[in-house]
Order: sequence, then structure tokens, then C-alpha cells
Amino acid sequence: MQKSSTVTVAGAVVDPSLTDRLVGIGAALLAVAIWGGWIVSTRHAVHGHLPPVTVGWLRFIVPAAMLAPAWLRIGLWPRKGLVPFLFCFFGSGVLFFLVVGNAMRFVPAADVGPLLPGTMPLVVAVISVVALRERLGLARALGFACIALGVLALGGRGVMFPQDGAWRGHLLLLCGATMWAGYTLAFRRTGMKATEIVGLIGLWSVIILTPFGLPGVVQAVSDGYGREVLVQLVVQGVLSGVVALVAFGIAIQRLGSSRAAAFTGLVPALAALIAVPVLGEHPDAAAIAGVVATGFGVALASGAFSGRGR
Repeated sequence: MQKSSTVTVAGAVVDPSLTDRLVGIGAALLAVAIWGGWIVSTRHAVHGHLPPVTVGWLRFIVPAAMLAPAWLRIGLWPRKGLVPFLFCFFGSGVLFFLVVGNAMRFVPAADVGPLLPGTMPLVVAVISVVALRERLGLARALGFACIALGVLALGGRGVMFPQDGAWRGHLLLLCGATMWAGYTLAFRRTGMKATEIVGLIGLWSVIILTPFGLPGVVQAVSDGYGREVLVQLVVQGVLSGVVALVAFGIAIQRLGSSRAAAFTGLVPALAALIAVPVLGEHPDAAAIAGVVATGFGVALASGAFSGRGR
């Protein structure tokens, strides 16, 4: 067997080598940069001329087609690791996208970051500690506490001002974060390559969405919104659907689930910054507090820059 530069204990990567850390950090940063733009792009689409189910079809058709050679090696479903794959499918496939896409109809882009990628590391950390007996260390525990404060800042605003309906989007985003955490933890247990998982998830998502999403694409093009469809195809399908998921899969393999998950705490700041010029959305005090808290928390919680990576 090929020797690995990492030590695996109870499914968690411990003390990755310098090369693994650098590759993992680079892959994680690439993924979160794309996801920051994805939040703004999706928010724009669902408030424009494309319903969530149509945007979802554009999101999955590209990975299903581009990664066909990978999933054809597997078949329509994996012969081994079927249960972990199902967690991956429900955590990043069609159901996840529809939950998050509908949530963005109720909340601004600045709220999405702290409540979706900001909350996901917390769920991963809790499961890693309770089920996998992973040790977080003081710095990482403080980091996750900061991320939790950021989430509470936004959740508290939704409770105090329920009349605007944002609480519905908040609940859907928290549900999506939990689903995505399941994907993150199950990914390495499938025994499959990142391209195989992403391609197979794309295939089944397209099969489910085609009867509902494809007519919306045809209608949008016939109504003169072909350029918007093309932009979403690139952002949703190529960048978010292939590049980001493969990059994040590499980050999980090189850094471990909780370390890779912690990097997603950088997404809120990116999404909030991009939303200002693109959507004209200016974050309020609660959103700024959530972004700052989660951004500071990820610097502590990632563990990727500490001496032992714990």
C-alpha cells in the first residue's frame, strides 16, 4: 500500500505534513472564494428571472456532464460505501440546493454566510468530538465559540423582528448547514475520489431536477434572459458545481474534516463584500457582527496554522 504523509485516527487526520497542509489550505481557500461569489449569484438569480429549481438544474448539469468519465467507472451507485454516499448526496445535492435556494428568497446575502458556511463547522466539530473523539484544543474551541456568537447575532435579530419573514430563511439555512456538515464528515468514508462523488451527485440531481428545472431554462432563454442563464451556468455549474467541490474534497483529504470545515467561516465576509457592489445590499449591525465574529473564529478554529494542527 502507498504510504500516506498523514496519520489517521478514528477517521480524523492528525498532524498532516507541511506539503499536505499547504495543498489543503490552498484548496480550501479556492473553494471558499468561489462559494462567496456563489451566494451572491444565487441570491441574484432567485430574486430575478430564475426560480430555485431552474438554478439547481444549471448547478448540477455541468458536473454531471464534465465528470461523466469519473462516475461511469462507479456506475449509477457505488458498490461500497453506499450509506456515506447517501449522506453526501443529501448534504450537497438537489435537496440541499433547494433548501438553501429557497432560504435566499427571505434573507440578504450577508445573512447567508454566517448561517450556512459559518454554522457548518460547528456541527462538524460537535460530531467530531462526540462521535469521533477528536480533540479540538483550546484555540480551536474558542474559535468555534466565536463562530457561534456570530450565528446568534443574526438569529437573535430574526427573533426580535419576525415580521420581515427573515426567520424562515434563517431556519432553512441552519437546516442546510446541518446537511452540509453531513456531507463533510461522510466524504472521506465513501472510499471514492472527489471527482467520482461530485459527478455521481450531479448525475442523480439532474435526473431528479430535469422535469422541473429544464422547462424554466427554456422559458428564460425564450424570454431574452439567455445571458443570465449562461452566467449562472458558469458560476453554478463550472465553478461551484465542479471546481469548488473538488477543491474542498482535496482540502478534506489533506487537512481532515473539521480543519477543512473551519475555513468555510471565511465565506461570510466574502459574500457580504461582494453583495455591496453587485446587489446593492449593505449589511446592518447584526450582519457585520456575524461576519466579524465568524471571520475571527475561523482564524482560531481552523487549526491549520498552529504548530501541531490541533
